[in-house]
Amino acid sequence: MSAEHRGGGAPRAPALVTGGAGFIGSNLVDRIARDGGRVRVLDSLARPGVEMNVDWLRRRHPERVEVVIADVRDMSAVTAAMRDVSTVYHMAGQTAVTTSLADPRADFEVNALGTINVLEAARQSSRPPAVIFASTNKVYGDLGGVELVQEPDGYAPVDAALRRFGVDENRPVDFHTPYGCSKGAADQYVLDYSRSFGLPTAVLRMSCIYGPRQLGTEDQGWVAHFARSALEGSPLTIYGDGLQVRDVLHVGDAVEAYLAAADRIDAISGRAFNLGGGPENVVSLRAVMAAIIELTGRPIASELAPWRAGDQRYYVSDTRRAAEELGLPRPRHWRDGLGDLIAWLSSLRREAPALAVAGGAA
Repeated sequence: MSAEHRGGGAPRAPALVTGGAGFIGSNLVDRIARDGGRVRVLDSLARPGVEMNVDWLRRRHPERVEVVIADVRDMSAVTAAMRDVSTVYHMAGQTAVTTSLADPRADFEVNALGTINVLEAARQSSRPPAVIFASTNKVYGDLGGVELVQEPDGYAPVDAALRRFGVDENRPVDFHTPYGCSKGAADQYVLDYSRSFGLPTAVLRMSCIYGPRQLGTEDQGWVAHFARSALEGSPLTIYGDGLQVRDVLHVGDAVEAYLAAADRIDAISGRAFNLGGGPENVVSLRAVMAAIIELTGRPIASELAPWRAGDQRYYVSDTRRAAEELGLPRPRHWRDGLGDLIAWLSSLRREAPALAVAGGAA
């Protein structure tokens, strides 16, 4: 267990979580604090709804969580937040492909320049901390060169090994859309800072993460967006045919992976790992929608719309490297995890109905 989340003994250096007010970040902050660690959150609170996560963290951990409201594009703020930290979990970022297409410059500044600021601030620290970066499966592009067959429950690769295990880390990166380019550039910089400067770094290329504290929108966080649509009785737009296949991972399992990467940073520095539900948690959009209807007992009105730029018809993570080298347990099954998300969203609608409808805390 890494220094920032071990309990007992003398006070230890805090962890820094950029984007710590967001969906995955707030779950990570909560876990570190529950385990007895101290955490400094750096977040611009630009995403609507994330104030809810800040309030939740402050109520739960008033002595262990420090919140710095600042933007990763502000080098001086990042440098100040980096002071005396043990590990940096760099979660902050612009997360939607659609937003990157509307404003590529802002997308680049947040994702690429913001990551350079984090790396430089870490490198220039008197005791450089490890940097664990939240990357994305979009670094592999749209996988357009992978031959697929359309089956009743979704797209699947023709190649037997790919069908059995999913996409591994040896696949060449192939950036599509401004979002893919900005996150891909950041991904490569994080890896190179280990090679060029000896900074301890690791990259987790995430597939679809879902779970409590996710208020998904049409542009980001599709599992929660589908669940909210059912609970609210709102119509849903499916881009493409709904047979797109993903491997989904509960946020609790994602948090375990980030903590494991920090624990083992000396052994894994400079390496990238695919992080997702793997072949055991492969689902199509239609399958998730059907399961939500079954679990909530509420219908979802939906319509089809054209495919969106860069959308992958198939993406499943080969998780063998992460499981072996990070020592990860078997992930939670997606139907069980989906029930957990729906229960949280239902409780939120009772406690804060206006916020539940507004959404956006991802």
